[in-house]
Amino acid sequence: MTVLVNLIVTLGMLYVVPAGLRLIDPVRFGRTARLWPLFAAPGAVCLWLPRGAPATALAAVYAAATLTLAVRALLPALRGPARAARGPAEVAVLTALVAPSVAGTALVAERAGHRLFGFDLDILALTVPHFHFAGFAAALVAGLVCRASGAGALARWAAYSVPAGTALVLLGYFVDDWAELVGAVVLTGGMWAVALLTWRDVRTGAGGRDRGTGALLTSSAAVLVATMLLALWWALGEATGIPHPTLTWMAATHGLGNALGFGLCSLLAWRRLTDRTEIPA
Repeated sequence: MTVLVNLIVTLGMLYVVPAGLRLIDPVRFGRTARLWPLFAAPGAVCLWLPRGAPATALAAVYAAATLTLAVRALLPALRGPARAARGPAEVAVLTALVAPSVAGTALVAERAGHRLFGFDLDILALTVPHFHFAGFAAALVAGLVCRASGAGALARWAAYSVPAGTALVLLGYFVDDWAELVGAVVLTGGMWAVALLTWRDVRTGAGGRDRGTGALLTSSAAVLVATMLLALWWALGEATGIPHPTLTWMAATHGLGNALGFGLCSLLAWRRLTDRTEIPA
């Protein structure tokens, strides 16, 4: 499981985040996106080192970049006029910008061998990809889809429920398995809404005139149906004790599917559409 998770995290660090920043705002975050690999590379390297001081120091470089990004996103959002103007798409994008800081913090603790808040090191290790893909990529795509779909009721639900579900899953870590199950249900509902809107509106709109883009959008929507069912199964099993997949099996199916089939395909598709569909931070 470790090798697979490390590869997924490396993809998130080196490609998903900078590509997403360009989609959010190529002017405001263009320089950050260009410099991001300089900070992500130490984070990626630390994954392959034994736990200890060198790995922790490299992880801290990446964590500092993620925390800086979060502060840069939150400060304008906390101002009165900006806060009042935040719609569902903007809430989703703000969530995306903050999510890597959770991953970066978990990475430092895991590389140091520190059970942050009492969590097992395996859970901390899995938190890193979760907040690159469910936290960053999924929230960003929910915001993009919301704007592309005209901010209808289903689009607003997607843009609010993906960030809310991600936050509830995180809260469930601190409460119990039942709270985590609630988060999984909300997140799954939001992700399925994203899949439906991607298939119904985005794919048949701008993506329908470009077969390559359409194929990427179709793949990203189809993958979510299966991967989020797995997420529900796992969360339900943890809460009730019914047989459910192991973490290793989840990493190889749910994790890999969301990283490549949804996250990567979605960002590649939206990059092709970026001249026609933009979303402000």
